[in-house]
Amino acid sequence: MATTTTSRTTDAREHTLVPSDRSAGQFWLAVLRIGVGFIFLWAFLDKLFGLGYSTASAKSVLNGGSPTKGFLSHVTVGPLQGFFHSIAGNPIVDLLFMVSLLGIGVALILGAGLRIAAISNVVLMLGMWAAEWPMARMAADGSASGSTNPFMDYHLAYALVGIVCAYLGTASAFGLGQWWSNRTIVRKHRVLL
Repeated sequence: MATTTTSRTTDAREHTLVPSDRSAGQFWLAVLRIGVGFIFLWAFLDKLFGLGYSTASAKSVLNGGSPTKGFLSHVTVGPLQGFFHSIAGNPIVDLLFMVSLLGIGVALILGAGLRIAAISNVVLMLGMWAAEWPMARMAADGSASGSTNPFMDYHLAYALVGIVCAYLGTASAFGLGQWWSNRTIVRKHRVLL
C-alpha cells in the first residue's frame, strides 16, 4: 500500500506544470541573467551610437555627447543634488559609466565574471538610486518627483538580480561560466568568477 502511494505521488510530481528540479531553476535564472544583461548592453549601445531610444543620435558619445550630463544635471531631489550636478558631464565619470554598462552587460550575457559584475552593478545602481532619490515625493522646485515607492525601485531590483546571479552561480546555464571558472587565473582569484 505504501508503495502505491509513493508511486502516485511521484507520478503527480512528474506531471506538474512548474518543474521543481534544480535544472529548471538554473534555466530561468540564466534567462533572467541574460535579459538583464541585455538591458545594460542596450543602454551602452544606445548611448554610444545614439540609437534614438533614450539617446538621440546628435547626443551620442560618438558625436561628442555626454552619457551622464543629461541625467545628472537634471537631478532635482535628494541630499546629493549638488554632488550629482558637479560630476555631470565629467569625462572620467562618463568613461566609468560607459565601461560599467558595457562590462555588466557583457558579463551577465556571457555568464562569466559575475562577481565583479555584481559589485559594479550594485555601485552603479545605488548611485543612480541616490540620484533619483525615491523617498522624495516632491522635487526641489515643488513639482511631483514621480516616485512610486519610498524605497524600492528598478535600480535596486537590478542590483539584486546581479547579486543573485553571482551568488547562485547561474553562469553554468547558457553561458561561458564552466569554461571561465576553469581558467588558471580564475581558479587562483575566485573574485573573477
